Amino acid sequence: MTTEFRVLRPADWDQWYGTLELAFGGAADSSEERALWRELTCFDRSIGAWDGGEVIGTAGTLAFRMTVPGGDAVPTAGVTMVGVRPTYRRRGLLREMMRRLLDDVRSWGEPLAVLTASEPAIYGRFGFGAATHSLHATIDTTRVRVTVPPGTDASDGAEGVRLRDSKPEDARDACEAVYARRVAARPGMLVRQPGWEKQPLLDPPDKREGASPLQCVLAEVDGEVVGYARYAVRGDWDLAGPKGAVVLRDLEALTPQAYAALWRFLTEIDLTTRITTTNRPVDDPLLHLVSDIRRCEIGVRDSLHVRLVDVGAALSARTYRTPVDVVFEVEDDFCPWNAGRWRLTGDAKGASCERTDDAPDLALSVRELGTAYLGGVSLASLAGAGRVTELRPSALEEASSAFGSTVAPWLPHGF
Repeated sequence: MTTEFRVLRPADWDQWYGTLELAFGGAADSSEERALWRELTCFDRSIGAWDGGEVIGTAGTLAFRMTVPGGDAVPTAGVTMVGVRPTYRRRGLLREMMRRLLDDVRSWGEPLAVLTASEPAIYGRFGFGAATHSLHATIDTTRVRVTVPPGTDASDGAEGVRLRDSKPEDARDACEAVYARRVAARPGMLVRQPGWEKQPLLDPPDKREGASPLQCVLAEVDGEVVGYARYAVRGDWDLAGPKGAVVLRDLEALTPQAYAALWRFLTEIDLTTRITTTNRPVDDPLLHLVSDIRRCEIGVRDSLHVRLVDVGAALSARTYRTPVDVVFEVEDDFCPWNAGRWRLTGDAKGASCERTDDAPDLALSVRELGTAYLGGVSLASLAGAGRVTELRPSALEEASSAFGSTVAPWLPHGF
């Protein structure tokens, strides 16, 4: 096999994307989906593997900015659209494409790469670690009620939270303004780049699985939009009556009152008996609003996988919950420029991470650093699994406390 790797050209996109569809089972996306993903493709950051005139592999990165602990938005490469034609698997194409992508990301000065994995076992060998998790739930709304905090409802002359239906397209700018104010509050969230405001509204009929078109409800206080929920309703009946489901797409709010009001609304929609949601933070306040957590069928799965492309720059880009001064012995076979000893010093105001010859305090691979980077997985937990080795007494406790985040990191949408 003679393989040529080259930067994606607009004229080749249809064939390139068709290979990606084939790699994921062969079902073609709708014209609506294809149009959006073509618009969002960064052609100069995407590559194709070619065998003669045939595209046999696809991969690319997107130019994101991701919130890290401390609230800063750090340049981050979003690895996406990775696929290999089924008849060309197990020939090293994925490894070669990842090699080229990470070399490019380094040359662009972006310290982090992230991805969502179709199969989580694939990307650990390239230094990615599962740094965020998502909560999924099916809430029995015949048995569960939402308790709202004081100030949610109008009383004593106060207006409270007002809910208003809107067409999703008409409410887009208001929803994006709420989302933008939420981004800095939680590590793992992505600053919406131009064009990405269309992604939450993507609603091809063949992907609805019997549900209604996308709907939107806005939460307002004194005429200002302070929250929103986008959802669909899947109707269903049996001999006992209606048993429809509310399918929640996304929900954000700026105040606890607006947040609770939106959830209460969703649990009380007529002709429905449950809410399904597949991507909420693992520390979602909803867990403390519902009357019976056992009726919510809570589950958790991996979400965002993080890879430190430049260990020094990445660890310097975030802050640390408690003061830290620790030397890491880092193993990184795939990006050897990261391997060796790094001294991290920092606190809640800032940090520095530089090369050092000092004795190491902790030994780990770059995968563990990626897993712990956003503060959702503790270094102590990884040490319990044998993936971090303490070389200086108390170093593990110090570093594990410092890396923590007040709120769980969370990726609100895929890419």
